[in-house]
Amino acid sequence: MVRSPTVVVTGTSRFIGARVAGRLAADPRVGRVVGLDTATPAPDFADLLRDVDQVRADAGAASGIIADLDASAVVHLAVVSGPDQQYGGRAAMKEQNVIGTMQLLAACQRASGLRKLVVRSSTAAYGASFRDPAVFTEDTEPREVPRGGFARDILDIEAYVRGFRRRRPDVTATVLRFAPFIGSTAETSLTRYFAQPLVPTVFGRDPRLQFVHVDDALEVLHRAVVEDRPGTFNVAGPGVLTLSQAIRRAGRVAVPVLEPGLSGAAGVTRAFGVGRYGFDQIDLFVHGRVVDTSRLIREFGFEPRSTQAAFDDFLRAHSDGALLASDRLAAAEQAILDGIRRVRAGHAGDQRELA
Repeated sequence: MVRSPTVVVTGTSRFIGARVAGRLAADPRVGRVVGLDTATPAPDFADLLRDVDQVRADAGAASGIIADLDASAVVHLAVVSGPDQQYGGRAAMKEQNVIGTMQLLAACQRASGLRKLVVRSSTAAYGASFRDPAVFTEDTEPREVPRGGFARDILDIEAYVRGFRRRRPDVTATVLRFAPFIGSTAETSLTRYFAQPLVPTVFGRDPRLQFVHVDDALEVLHRAVVEDRPGTFNVAGPGVLTLSQAIRRAGRVAVPVLEPGLSGAAGVTRAFGVGRYGFDQIDLFVHGRVVDTSRLIREFGFEPRSTQAAFDDFLRAHSDGALLASDRLAAAEQAILDGIRRVRAGHAGDQRELA
């Protein structure tokens, strides 16, 4: 890669963006690094970002910023995977993911000096349904439109990137479809799910899962910036864990609930103070998802650690989560029972209508 006068990294108020920006700022092959975000990074990220210049602005202001900075590379990491009710819920999530990406790519299109674009995507782009193949490659199209908002956002984001590639063939564009992040330092809805002593599962389902260690994700992102690797790549650890294997490995207890009564599972997570599930996660827990990573290994010359090894690293940081206070355990058990009763009552009503 030619030495870059400026690399712009979006999403530096969040863990992944801050880590990527910090790594790039420490790389002698990279020039100035500028973090672009609507929010001020948390104080915990101060050391990571000490050599990163921060600009607080939204994607709508990116056009002037990228032009003024003479940016030759943009790393788009300001993609959120779940609605945060504190910051506006699903509407704000779509605004940031879809509208924000559209505005950023419009700015990139007008930046004559731009030579590289790296976009964080997700294996959620493939969706999750009973019609899925055993393994997804980068060329596999989703069999049906995903139910989850995040997966639909990802499809829109990638569609915008394809349009950008057609309009700016001179820019090296890299799309990285990450499996769910995990590891000792990762903090996501998935890690909170597995950190629970009682883990809700869908009755009769045991999906195959893949993860990527967050440190390996950072390495791939770094290489995508300092090397020329155009195209779309699956990023996941080799091997799989079934959900039941992951729960046993974690020393947790699975609590099966009926899929139509997954409101019961939502009640469990509220009882544990974890939040609620969205369709993206529910469909993953029903159908699972496994991707092929041979293109990544061949073209990046890098293989992430295995799904099992990444999960084990996560467990080392959560080995003390097996006990609950009696009041919270009672609340969780009551939520399970209430969900089951609602499902049974609904089925009984359906039977009366049929009679």
